[in-house]
Amino acid sequence: MDRNDEIRSQIEEMKSEHRDLDLAIARIGKEPSFDQLHVQRLKKRKLALKDQISQLEDQLLPDIIA
Repeated sequence: MDRNDEIRSQIEEMKSEHRDLDLAIARIGKEPSFDQLHVQRLKKRKLALKDQISQLEDQLLPDIIA
């Protein structure tokens, strides 16, 4: 497995976790008395994942000199 394949695999794992967090946040938000702090932590983790995914995707793109 070359480096790009490893990066793609990491991206897919992170996207899966991102989707899972989305579902968890939606489910928790439907509860009558949900823990706002817990939801904030999940959202923060989701945002961090999005940033990491973007960084990894940037590694897959070849450098283009303008």
